[in-house]
Amino acid sequence: MRHVTPLWGEARIGLEAAKLLRDPVFRGEGLTDGRGQPVLLIPGFMAGDNSLALMTRWLRRSGRHTSRAGMRLNVGCGGRALHSLERRLEALARRQGRKVVVIGQSRGGSFAKVLARLRPDLVAGIVTLGSPTLDPLAVHPAVRASVKGLAMLGGLGAPGLFSNDCLDGDCCARFWELHDKPFPRGVGFVAIYSRSDGIVDWRKCLDPAAIHVEIQSSHIGMAVHPDGYRAIADVLRGVEPARPARRLGHQHRRAA
Repeated sequence: MRHVTPLWGEARIGLEAAKLLRDPVFRGEGLTDGRGQPVLLIPGFMAGDNSLALMTRWLRRSGRHTSRAGMRLNVGCGGRALHSLERRLEALARRQGRKVVVIGQSRGGSFAKVLARLRPDLVAGIVTLGSPTLDPLAVHPAVRASVKGLAMLGGLGAPGLFSNDCLDGDCCARFWELHDKPFPRGVGFVAIYSRSDGIVDWRKCLDPAAIHVEIQSSHIGMAVHPDGYRAIADVLRGVEPARPARRLGHQHRRAA
């Protein structure tokens, strides 16, 4: 896979985070009072819940009720992770008495998509950040090598890691079955992507079931980019009770 942006372009994340902290959107501009709106956040590959700490802080300040994915590092078996995420989704929806918005970065977005297919009764909508939902392995060769290395270690019995069996074995059969099913009607889907993504092939983020929102960001920096936050604020405004969804881009379907 050819990348226009080299991998070292991901070093922009520090500048992107600094820009976010100065931006009015981080202070709440354009983000309505959440009134306990539940949001589940799922980190990307080789990242943990702390990678979404700024976003969590921003959401909680606006009155949203957030839940972490419970991942120190997102490198585990997809089947086991899905089971754990479903339990967290159920608990969050029950606690707040309403459907949940799920935000996932990179691999976390693939989990968000599968959760929406598994439990459309509990998911109001999803937002994916640089998630190659059309091909999970459409990543930079260096990252793909890391995936293969971790899978080899997992196959040798290293705890907490996925293995090659997760691609075609029984442990993740349900995950992949759900991954390839049609996206449920009535559940919103917004896919945020960047053509300057140094890790994921941005074309594989353009899921036909989603509204596509382009930002100028690094892959890792999508979790701290002001334009990404603006798109998320639009989605969250769209799922406020008795409020019409704001349209994003040129497509015509509810954001969440």
